[in-house]
Amino acid sequence: MEIRHKIWLEQNGKVLFGEGRYKLLKAIEESHSLNSAAKELNMSYRAAWGRLKASEERMGMKLVERSQGKGMHLTDEAKKLIKEFDRLEHKTEKFLKETGRSLSILFTDK
Repeated sequence: MEIRHKIWLEQNGKVLFGEGRYKLLKAIEESHSLNSAAKELNMSYRAAWGRLKASEERMGMKLVERSQGKGMHLTDEAKKLIKEFDRLEHKTEKFLKETGRSLSILFTDK
């Protein structure tokens, strides 16, 4: 038995950050390019840019900056956000796995 979940941060009914934006930032971090990140995630540049800008506006902080010349890099705030989201996911997974083991006993004893 498994317990499934999805976590996202929301404010006033609007998504601030979740798995999709997490993957987008990670892809930008690796490729230093929004266009490459969008292609890697099978999304249009426009959709990627829109999600990135929406998160920045809703959170009131910059997540990416243009590097000298071409390219893009994550801000320190974006790196902290990724780190904290990783911690949240890890703690949640651990809790759900332990809870799943406890609950599975109820189903296997019958």
